[in-house]
Amino acid sequence: MGAGRTDTGVHAKEMWGHFEFSGSLPENLIFRLNRVLDKDVVLHQVKPVKDRSHARFDALSRSYEYHFGFHKNPFLQDLSWEYPYPLNVEKMQAAAKILLEYEDFTSFCKSKVITHTKLCKIEQARIVETKDGLVFEISANRFLRNMVRAIVGTLVSIGSGKQEVNEMHEIIRAKNRRFAGKSAPAHGLYLSKVIYPNTIFDVE
Repeated sequence: MGAGRTDTGVHAKEMWGHFEFSGSLPENLIFRLNRVLDKDVVLHQVKPVKDRSHARFDALSRSYEYHFGFHKNPFLQDLSWEYPYPLNVEKMQAAAKILLEYEDFTSFCKSKVITHTKLCKIEQARIVETKDGLVFEISANRFLRNMVRAIVGTLVSIGSGKQEVNEMHEIIRAKNRRFAGKSAPAHGLYLSKVIYPNTIFDVE
């Protein structure tokens, strides 16, 4: 059972999963599994947890990164969004900060998705400039389906001048996916961190 699901084309710098096993684990388990796993997946560690611990439901928070590149780079093909047009980073930063004021993100959720709540607590949302372009970093206790890509598409719309910073308030309050920007391409998105309570690892 993995820590979550995501769209085809999205990457993970860190992903956790759990499995149930009785008895002793085989020797050299990590080495042996890495020999048979697909070339774009690597297992780093296996940790014992308490019974009934759950990789998805016990997570306290998750963090994502969205990578932009402003120029063609063959080493970043399918690993970032090549966006060769000017973006006002200051406006994008201001719009990202507005996200921290709200908890209902229906406007950034894929239409017709059934979930018990559209409420999320965003802990961080910011734009970081790098030598290759920009990285949007966001952390929250939970995310809705397509939420990060929809937020990124909206930030790009604001950064390109198609929408104003203050429209972010209107978009969120509308609670309607049609008001937000188009979803950014999946290949620029990375799950970067999943945090769990230390108590699930306190195994005697």
